[in-house]
Amino acid sequence: MQAALDGFERHLAAERGLSPHTVRAYTGDVRSLLEHAAQCGIGAPDGLDITVLRRWLAGQHGTGHARATLARRAAAARAFTAWARAGGWLRRDPGPLLGTAKIGRRLPQVPRQDQMAAVLSVPRSSGRAPETELALRDIAIMELLYATGIRVSELCGLDIDDLDEGRNTVRVLGKGGRERTVPVGLPAVRAVADWKRAGRPALARPGSGPALFLGARGRRLDPRTARRVVHARLAAVAGVPDSGPHGLRHAAATHLLEGGADLRSVQEILGHASLASTQIYTHVSVERLTAAYRQAHPRA
Repeated sequence: MQAALDGFERHLAAERGLSPHTVRAYTGDVRSLLEHAAQCGIGAPDGLDITVLRRWLAGQHGTGHARATLARRAAAARAFTAWARAGGWLRRDPGPLLGTAKIGRRLPQVPRQDQMAAVLSVPRSSGRAPETELALRDIAIMELLYATGIRVSELCGLDIDDLDEGRNTVRVLGKGGRERTVPVGLPAVRAVADWKRAGRPALARPGSGPALFLGARGRRLDPRTARRVVHARLAAVAGVPDSGPHGLRHAAATHLLEGGADLRSVQEILGHASLASTQIYTHVSVERLTAAYRQAHPRA
């Protein structure tokens, strides 16, 4: 069992190129499944069948896990059995028979356009000495996250050369190792340029490498630090929902659609593999569509 789990973990990281967070989550889910199988007297992956999978998932449901967690665990189980079948660990793959209840897809409350304008116009010092290195970094973080809609992990993974100031684009390495080029607005380009010119050199150390954003000790910025920066900046403006970095990603998508961007373009910007992932944002354009209807339809 352990050998199969180790092989599956290597498959997720090396062959599928999933993020460390996803690898940990899937590996933990499959470990839970295999422990349940062992309790049922099954000592090898080949003993897994649909009955074992369903009982395991039912047990997870009985412990009060959220539907989203159950859906992820079912997906992890299906990924494992498919891999195990392909690798000869299983004679038959029971995974396709394992179904899960559909989960409601909800967006967190995100800042409106006027609220984001207020957040980005907060005095640069944020209570510290004006134009300090960290203040310049924090401004660049906020501007770039909102301008591009990239994930916080993608932001922290950026290198200096990934931002093309001549073309106003940024090269991003997303989920599954997929690379994409995202347009960047001038305010974000200028904010990053200010950070590179007057902020980053003061924090850079011999071990900083090519990382675009650095922490206070000169190492590549950690996602947890980036999240703290976003939460603090949002909290500095009264009435703005504290939605965190992913809320800025949602806000970017929402405001693009409100401004008339087509769904395919937003999909490319966000790096969604499927258009279905992007369609969750279409509800935000109701006001725009209603206004267009009232203006154009003769019986509106």
